[in-house]
Amino acid sequence: MKVKQDSPGVYIPPPLLYVLIFIAAVFLQKKFNIDDAMLHTKPAGLAGVLLFIAALFFLASSLTTFFKTKNTVVLIKAATSLQTTGIYGISRNPMYVGLLFVYLGLVCFIGNWWHLILVPLLIFIIQAYVIKREEKYLERAFGNQFLAYKKRVRRWL
Repeated sequence: MKVKQDSPGVYIPPPLLYVLIFIAAVFLQKKFNIDDAMLHTKPAGLAGVLLFIAALFFLASSLTTFFKTKNTVVLIKAATSLQTTGIYGISRNPMYVGLLFVYLGLVCFIGNWWHLILVPLLIFIIQAYVIKREEKYLERAFGNQFLAYKKRVRRWL
């Protein structure tokens, strides 16, 4: 009998969830048009650039940490270690923060108000479907080490 390996059990890759919400907003804009001229201004473009820079920092830092420790970013596989240093000392979920910054940066360049309206839904889905499962798994896998880390570092920022 094969022993089932423990994992967070997240079968939909989180980046896909961001993409699906983004696409949903595009369709909502076509169906229920909201004037989005304010999102296509120079200040919005500058905000987009700043968000992309922040996203690059969060994503590059978190992925570098994972690759250095030979850990997996695939959420149906077991973690080999608990990440707690570097960018993980600022946020327990820097990859999701980085993806959110990418999403918001795109909104500043090509988005519409529906993208912003759906941000709370996106955050709720990521938190309920992905992060909560990850946290339960990390508590099982790393016990008190994760609980101490959880007390010390915020979930998002």
